[in-house]
Amino acid sequence: MTKILVLYYSSYGHVAKMADAVAEGAREAGAEVDVKRVPETVPPEIVETAGFQYDDNHAVAAISDLKDYDGIIVGAPTRFGRMPSQMAAFWDQTGGLWQSGALVGKVGAAFSSTATQHGGQEVTLFSIITNLLHHGLTIVGLPYSFQGQMRMDEIVGGSPYGATTLAKSDGSRQPSETELDGARFQGKLVAQTAAKLSA
Repeated sequence: MTKILVLYYSSYGHVAKMADAVAEGAREAGAEVDVKRVPETVPPEIVETAGFQYDDNHAVAAISDLKDYDGIIVGAPTRFGRMPSQMAAFWDQTGGLWQSGALVGKVGAAFSSTATQHGGQEVTLFSIITNLLHHGLTIVGLPYSFQGQMRMDEIVGGSPYGATTLAKSDGSRQPSETELDGARFQGKLVAQTAAKLSA
C-alpha cells in the first residue's frame, strides 16, 4: 500500500484543517496516510499569549520519518511571502537525508494559507517546493482539472502550485468547502501518482 505523509505547521488551525482534507483525499485513493506536525520553535510563553492552537490528534514529526513514505505533502502558512521559520527549521535539519538521497524519487506537494488574497500564497508554495526539489521529489500541484480554483462567484484560494485557503487578517475565516475540496483533490492526486511511480 502506498504510504503518504501530510506534514504541516499551523498556528491557528487553518492549515491543520487543510491537512486533514489532504489526508482524506489521499485515503480515498487507497493510501495509508499519517498526518504529523513539525515541532514548535516559539517559546511557550509566546505560544500561550498568542493563542496558538494545536491538534493533539496529530503527532509531532521527526526528521527520520520522512524516508518511510512514498509521498510527502507539506503544508504551511505564509510568513512574509515564505514558509514560517518552524517549517524551515525542520527542513534545515534534513541534510543527512539529502546527502544519502533518501527522498529521491518520492512524490511531493505543497499547500498553504494566507490572511489575504494577495498575501504571498504562491511564493510560499514555491518556498516549500524548492526544498522538495532539492531532495529529488517529483512535484504534484493542483491542476486546473480541479475547477473550483477558477470560481468567480466567491473568493477562494488555490493555484496550479497547490491548494490554499484564505484566513482573513484576524484569522476568523475558516477554509471554505471549495478550498477543502481542492485539498482533497490534491491529496488524492499525490496518492495516485505515488502509487503509479512505486509500481
